[in-house]
Amino acid sequence: MNSRERILARIGQALGRPGDPAPAGIEGHLQSHPRGPRPVLEGDAIARFRERAARMASDVAQANAMTDVPGVIARYLEQQRLPLRAVCWPALTRLDWRAAGIQTEARAARADDLVGITGVFAAIAETGTLMLLSGPDTPATVSLLPETHVAVVEVSRVVATMEDAWDRLRAERGAPPRAVNFVSGPSRTADIEQTVTLGAHGPYRVLIVLVGGA
Repeated sequence: MNSRERILARIGQALGRPGDPAPAGIEGHLQSHPRGPRPVLEGDAIARFRERAARMASDVAQANAMTDVPGVIARYLEQQRLPLRAVCWPALTRLDWRAAGIQTEARAARADDLVGITGVFAAIAETGTLMLLSGPDTPATVSLLPETHVAVVEVSRVVATMEDAWDRLRAERGAPPRAVNFVSGPSRTADIEQTVTLGAHGPYRVLIVLVGGA
């Protein structure tokens, strides 16, 4: 009996079920992915996502198609007086960044990168949260290190709840990657004198570009 089994056996004894095969029961429970109570989300999921994301201090822009994304981002960077230079996920290099005047490099981010452009695996309407998966073609640093994080979200990736996002991950990927990151607006903290400060542990500006569904 290993340490895990001993702990579960003690729990079983405390519950008055010393003979209960706790490990198998727990594994079966985890594999079944039971749903807990969830709020009823009314209305359009995309509209709700936009509203929740804005409430979390994210900027939200619209692009009719993926080909329009570089131009939308270029206009935003110019409005914010940011450099037209960014690090991006390799999957996004197929877009015509040069035509929009943006210089991109497909690699993991470094400390001196000011703008990072990523896609997302899912966008959660309930909370305005982005779900990003780590991997060779989706380096997590691109969303974590630059001061400005730009997330490109196809409307087909918008789901109602976090449970729906995990269901999609299991259906499309089987098992989760090494890291799953959730982004709900710019990084913030109120640790110092209870004053909210943006950018303490990551980007202090987030732009979400919703693609399609306009």
